[in-house]
Amino acid sequence: MPISVPSGVAVAVDERVVTVKGPKGELALRCAEPIDVSLDGSVVTVTRPNDEKRTRQLHGLTRTLVANMVNGVTTGFSKNLEIQGVGYRAQMQGKNLNLQLGFSHPIVFPSPPGIDIKVEGVNKIQISGADKQQVGQVAAQIRSLRPPEPYKGKGVRYEGERVRRKLGKAGKTGGKK
Repeated sequence: MPISVPSGVAVAVDERVVTVKGPKGELALRCAEPIDVSLDGSVVTVTRPNDEKRTRQLHGLTRTLVANMVNGVTTGFSKNLEIQGVGYRAQMQGKNLNLQLGFSHPIVFPSPPGIDIKVEGVNKIQISGADKQQVGQVAAQIRSLRPPEPYKGKGVRYEGERVRRKLGKAGKTGGKK
């Protein structure tokens, strides 16, 4: 399935390296060995030399990665996180994200290059950037600082994520007299 390149985006293919430049940034990808990537005008085509299982897997992966690169430099990707808990909050201090997540100390998370972090209110965080993998990785790292716990639901979660709740102690139901 060919990938159409919108206007304002420049795609270059040098042997095994595909480079995509656009308004949101520049991304590069080194393609796996048997896969061929070609550029015909404003259409990028990914082809495979044979139908072996490994080659078919790499073909689909490479095509999706190149399509995500084109999409990333034009519109970008974003992930939203929510913080729930009494006293849990987030705020930006320059390029650093300052989180108070119930520990005795604040957590300072530096924003990596190419990633834009915004805080809406005190409990919503938006992570955006051109590289889909890097946006997801940063969101997962922030979530891992205090993942939601199943008893009260406190912690950092993805927007719309449902946390499966557990009952606490059921109390003493019987035993020796």
